[in-house]
Amino acid sequence: MIKNISFWLENSRIFSLPMTLLSWLVIFVYSVKENGNILNGFIALIGIAFAHLATNLFDDYMDYKNLTNNSQKCKCAYIKDGRATLNDVLKVVILYCIVACLSGLILLVRSGLPVLWLALAGGAVTLLYAKLSQKGLSEFAVGIAFGPLLFEGVYFVMTENFSFEVFVLSLAVVMFTVGLLYVHTILDFEGDMYSHKRTLCCRIGDKNKAIKGVFVIYGLGYLFTLFLAFLIKNYFILLTFLLIPFVFDIYKSLKSFVCGEDTKEFYFRLLKPRNLMVYYSLIITLFLLF
Repeated sequence: MIKNISFWLENSRIFSLPMTLLSWLVIFVYSVKENGNILNGFIALIGIAFAHLATNLFDDYMDYKNLTNNSQKCKCAYIKDGRATLNDVLKVVILYCIVACLSGLILLVRSGLPVLWLALAGGAVTLLYAKLSQKGLSEFAVGIAFGPLLFEGVYFVMTENFSFEVFVLSLAVVMFTVGLLYVHTILDFEGDMYSHKRTLCCRIGDKNKAIKGVFVIYGLGYLFTLFLAFLIKNYFILLTFLLIPFVFDIYKSLKSFVCGEDTKEFYFRLLKPRNLMVYYSLIITLFLLF
């Protein structure tokens, strides 16, 4: 039983869950300072986490149907080698969605009708993510789901209010989440191009130009951070600018990556933006406490 759970969590890319947990932690701490309902905040975390895992696994379900020999070796490996079928994947996706929906139902009862609209919007992004990704809109989908929807949603169920400051905070934090997704699509560039998958990187059409896009994404993150610092008059959060060298490290790492390399090389580079998002979120969380 435990081995089976571990198998599905690994293939649901649980390693990416810290970006959900830390995004939630940022707005949770902010909401607690506003005397928010702590129990509602934790119920929201359960729903958000399972929606995230469902999105990751459903993306594999859709991708496997268009998988090419030019794709990364680790992509859908557990389906390719027969350890799971597409039907198995779909069943687990449905299970994840049921848990997320139950969390949303509890919050609907406890916090009111706006939760329904937030949940429907989040559910739509979850189910449509794979299709949006094929149209080059994955970064936009993640930006909405892990930015304003997540932050305003958690803030509402905890305080029963919405906030412009929370909206700006969400934009600052989510750019570092989008950065992780964008790096992932760069690493998958050759396979996605071969299978005609229209990610943002594929729409750019040139891998070298796409790699330079990391500066745009993280630059926007720091621009929103600067705006947030002046908006809430908390200049301690500007210490996140000390992390800028990590952005250059990500850029150099992507420049040296060769498609088809060992799986460890793939994840070595993918974990760099994940770690940057972790450090950024922890610094923001720490200084929001002041």
